[in-house]
Amino acid sequence: MDKETVRKLRERLSRPGRIVLVPHSNPDGDAIGSCLGLHHYLTKAGHQSNVISPNDFPSFLKWMPGAGSITIFERDAAAGRELLRAADLIMTLDFNSLDRCGAMGPELKETGVALAMIDHHQSPEAYAEIRYSDPAMSSTCEMVYHTIAALGGNEVLDEEIATCLYAGILTDTGSFKYSATSPTTMRIAAELMERGADHTAIHRNIYDTNSPERLKLLGQALGNLTILRPYRTAYITLSQQELDACQFQKGDTEGFVNYGLSLEGVVLSAIFIENKEEGIIKISLRSQGTFSVNDMARAHFSGGGHVNAAGGRSTDSLQATAARFEALLPQYERELLLA
Repeated sequence: MDKETVRKLRERLSRPGRIVLVPHSNPDGDAIGSCLGLHHYLTKAGHQSNVISPNDFPSFLKWMPGAGSITIFERDAAAGRELLRAADLIMTLDFNSLDRCGAMGPELKETGVALAMIDHHQSPEAYAEIRYSDPAMSSTCEMVYHTIAALGGNEVLDEEIATCLYAGILTDTGSFKYSATSPTTMRIAAELMERGADHTAIHRNIYDTNSPERLKLLGQALGNLTILRPYRTAYITLSQQELDACQFQKGDTEGFVNYGLSLEGVVLSAIFIENKEEGIIKISLRSQGTFSVNDMARAHFSGGGHVNAAGGRSTDSLQATAARFEALLPQYERELLLA
């Protein structure tokens, strides 16, 4: 975080105020962890802090300290609007384009309240007065740690804050295996453990609690796996009918896309998930090496993200989306072979 950004943020937080923290739609561990970690810090610093999520988040994240206090905009838009309009500062975390927070995007624009962004994705939009953007960071939770440190708040970094930030770092680094994991990331993780984050309990809560239905859905997903060896690519499809048959709950498909990358020689993995209610196919892309799924998602699937992890969407049918993905691969053949 550069000195000018620190100065602006300190000025905004120089006296107790009403701060609203907003993650992206369908929030993951980094989005919820960063919002709750910063929420606990701001509360301890004397501010009135509230987290408003555009929609609900997976049950495997609801154990986090403070998760029960999050306002779900999709469920209670009136309460969300009231908090937004009364705020002195709105901070958006783990996204850099207002369309990433669904129906809340126009609401954020219309409030007239100052906006601050903390995010580690590429190509940020210029909607925020205060912008802390660094795609080299492992996670937004790591950036929140740096934010708290820059504001001189390390002395209040306790078990609640440490637990939330550790959870987000853990999930966005794939348990510290992704390339964005730096020596600094590991040092921060160590300090968070020293401040009370219980690595074993956090890992168990996120990764080791499955329902029978989720395991059946995983079996269905792996049964739908398509491997395209000439392009070093694998992908999974899941229809709404298959989701319904396995009593799908939000978050149940988390991590499924990574199974393709576990295959020897595969450098690009995708999952296409039908959502009849929204009328879209949700797309997650993962890669290894130099192949940029961020570029692919931005060019073809109205999305984006990181070099090795991105997402997007399609309004075509599930079958047509998968066919379009396959048809794109020849133009990326050289990049995939060299990745």
